[in-house]
Amino acid sequence: MRRLGTQLRASLLTAGVGIGLGAGLAACQKADPPPAPLRAVMVAQPISSNSGQSNYSGEVRARQEADLSFRVAGKVTQRLVEVGDRVRSGQALAVLDPTDANLQLGAARAQLDSALSVERTAKGELERYRQLLPANAISRSQFDQIENQYKTARSNVQQAQANFNVVSNQASYSTLRANKSGVVVSRNIETGQVVSAGQPVYRLALEGEREVLIGVPEQMIEQFKPRQPVRVSLWSNPQQLLPAYVREISPAADASRTFAVRVAFANAGAPVKIGQSARVFVTTSSSSPALAVPLAAVTAEKQQSYVLVVNPANSTLVKKPVRIGAYGRDSVPVLAGLSPQDWVVIGGVHLLQPGQKVRAVNRNNQPAFQQNAQAVVQPALAKKD
Repeated sequence: MRRLGTQLRASLLTAGVGIGLGAGLAACQKADPPPAPLRAVMVAQPISSNSGQSNYSGEVRARQEADLSFRVAGKVTQRLVEVGDRVRSGQALAVLDPTDANLQLGAARAQLDSALSVERTAKGELERYRQLLPANAISRSQFDQIENQYKTARSNVQQAQANFNVVSNQASYSTLRANKSGVVVSRNIETGQVVSAGQPVYRLALEGEREVLIGVPEQMIEQFKPRQPVRVSLWSNPQQLLPAYVREISPAADASRTFAVRVAFANAGAPVKIGQSARVFVTTSSSSPALAVPLAAVTAEKQQSYVLVVNPANSTLVKKPVRIGAYGRDSVPVLAGLSPQDWVVIGGVHLLQPGQKVRAVNRNNQPAFQQNAQAVVQPALAKKD
């Protein structure tokens, strides 16, 4: 019995030691979690771009455009033309409710008729007194009084006639007419709408030459000069390049911080239509080769553009400020701040931070460079050991 008790105590002691060691190992495993996988980022090296030629998107416009508006206020009762309609000079475009204008015209006509009647009466009275004056049947003062009454009546007629002409003109202003021939490019009224005098209701592109309006960022505006030759291609026919030249450069930037540049066609009869999308190609004088990166690679902070570059030595992100050119369809030229050997992050830049360690891959989801591949393999080997 004594030997059985000794064996039982030894077994319990051995089990307790095993449980303690197991708990200790479990605690050690929880305190040392496995390293989190590195975030994969797609990178690419910048490509060479033709820095000697820049292109800007624009729209075909008429050289002369006019905003048309009513000269009197009123309620729109008819809208006679729509956007895209071709109109001729003098054609009616819209009509206001003429009720008030007709009432004012009737009142002015009545005042004119009344003034004319008073003038006729005063004129007849003056003729009779003029016949009585030589016979001294009336005094000179009486004749002068009748003559002044006639002059007053004649002045009242002139005033009533002028008032009638003004009201008649205002009545005719209830119909808006085109001042020149052209094409309606915008409409800002609806039937039943009350408009004020001078409020633009139609925009008319006048007949004549056509041109392309583009917006140029401030860092590129110095490349443009008046009469500078350029080329224009239409989106409907991108293979055809039309000769053109810079006609006008805005001296101030608009709300979008770009300068409006108007490009005129060298051939006045160029086959273009208002509203067509166009691209203007400008040859610059820069001799240094420029690099281009995808649009998604560039972001900005405090009006400073920058890109994120992966350091091949330690696979960490580095923030690089850059100076960029005009945005293209899919890419943007980088004029300064980047080298051809840099590995630039081309997506998800807003989700990353400088100094962050990443796993750089190319467009085929393969390691972008050898150093990065080794950085991924070594943690896996350490975990296995």
